[in-house]
Amino acid sequence: MSNKFLTLAAIGLLLFQNIAAFSGKDTADNQFEKLANKFISEMMQMNPEWATSLGEHQYDNRLNDYTLEGVKRERAFTQKYLDELNKIPFDKLSKVNNVDARIMRENLEYGIFQKDVLRGYEWNPMTYNIGSALNDLISRDFAPLKTRLTSAKGRLEQIPNVIAAAKTNLKNPPRIFTETAIAQNKGVIGLIKGDLQTFADQAGMKAELAPAQSKAVAALEDYGKWLETDLLPRSNGDFRLGDAKYRQKLKFALSSDMSKEDLLKRAEADLEATQGRMFEVAQPLYRKFNPMDELKDKKIPSKKNLIKAVLDKLAESRPTNDTIVEQASGDLKETTDFVRANNLVTVPTEPVKVIEMPEFARGTSVAYFDSAGPFEKKNETFYAISPTPNDWTAERKTSFYKEYNDYMLQNLTVHEAMPGHYLQIMHSNKFKAPTPIRALFSSGSFVEGWAVYAEQLMAEKGYGGAEVEMQQLKMKLRVIINAIIDQKIHTAGMTEKQAIDFMMNEGFQEEGEAAGKWKRAQMSSTQLSTYYVGSVEINDLRKAYEAKNKGKIDMKQMHDAMLSFGSPPAKYVKEMMNLN
Repeated sequence: MSNKFLTLAAIGLLLFQNIAAFSGKDTADNQFEKLANKFISEMMQMNPEWATSLGEHQYDNRLNDYTLEGVKRERAFTQKYLDELNKIPFDKLSKVNNVDARIMRENLEYGIFQKDVLRGYEWNPMTYNIGSALNDLISRDFAPLKTRLTSAKGRLEQIPNVIAAAKTNLKNPPRIFTETAIAQNKGVIGLIKGDLQTFADQAGMKAELAPAQSKAVAALEDYGKWLETDLLPRSNGDFRLGDAKYRQKLKFALSSDMSKEDLLKRAEADLEATQGRMFEVAQPLYRKFNPMDELKDKKIPSKKNLIKAVLDKLAESRPTNDTIVEQASGDLKETTDFVRANNLVTVPTEPVKVIEMPEFARGTSVAYFDSAGPFEKKNETFYAISPTPNDWTAERKTSFYKEYNDYMLQNLTVHEAMPGHYLQIMHSNKFKAPTPIRALFSSGSFVEGWAVYAEQLMAEKGYGGAEVEMQQLKMKLRVIINAIIDQKIHTAGMTEKQAIDFMMNEGFQEEGEAAGKWKRAQMSSTQLSTYYVGSVEINDLRKAYEAKNKGKIDMKQMHDAMLSFGSPPAKYVKEMMNLN
């Protein structure tokens, strides 16, 4: 292997070896850095799809090993590194390495829990969706097109192996998982026949890729039939985790000391407080929409009915499938200008592009932010939005866009892009440490918590006026309700009707949004709680910072400080900001 193909992790390992040889000492820091860099290098070899997403491209022509042997090998690999890590004296590590060592240990323990207890490879057919593995090669211009397509060819040739492993491993999935996998599989076929074919034609590689494409599509079409006729009829598994598994998974997912009981208690109190604030904001809007001469003969509605009436009026202004991407692009410019004008936080200069969500990725969320991996040389970032599926009825499409109306789209853009995910990740990418551990194992609760906090911050500063604040508060209600239903569905037997009624009556959600969230809640246990817990922890950080500085704070300075440590769990940010 020539030097130019060395991974960043391998380069870091070589640097470590030179420093260690010069110092003549094998300190705790040296031990940790050597172990962490070796772990990352071997982990990327074992997980080539993950390596590609991180920006390491020497394994781009390979797919992961999805066989049972591959699962066992990764389990043994994880245990080996956990054992080695636990031999290092954490108390002798530098502050940065001490935090990263704890993050590494938590993630290794989570990996073992996933293999031993959750065992998703047995009941989650979406595990075998290789759409991202192909899309990652064509969506970013990190190398010449022909080079990327040659790698795609290698992955196409291995798709039958993935499908064979899926057919062997999958036992008794919950029905919702199989149904979603069926829809996503069609999206992967569409990707191979559509975008991948377009790029092949553009590069003059149509003939070269055709055999691999043909075999891959045939294998995926056969897999689709198998999913529908074989696996779906026997997909009778329970999607509910149960209290013991949920409690364990929640601790890993949040990396927080907040118990499930404390979380529920705080969420229920916040639900009531947020509804109260929503009523305050809604009253002047109601009067605006209903002039006094009209109100004289009208009975003033109840608190919830007044809020609902205002939300219904705001929902009359809404985008369509044809306009939503362009409209979000305009909202992104407005939010960026607002953040700069109000000096809220340092604004990144890296470009971000609003795109339509690829079909293979749809089915679990309305929008997402996709940033370049920490090892990627060319920084391309995307804010993806999912239009409504073609097979939806006109009524359901209308319901969707009532939920994601013009004002909610502004709030969504705040969350996904500015000053939410895009801004936070760009700040995170600037953090440097002796190892890339923190970049590879970012905290979902911190990342999502910041994005929810960003919505609150923009509304607090007046962005979009009362109309957008109504949507921000509605989204806050959604975040709170998500955390409540997340644990009630998986540990207390909450039914579909109970969940949807709760979302619609307490959170003012459209029926289509509530139905979609019920589907997502079944498939993403604990993830829905990260938004609420993360936002609570970010607000707690702000309160502690304000108390330490006796209320005299510079917003930009405070937020830049919060975002200067990468994307670790909030408890480590608090520690590093000396706010304990």
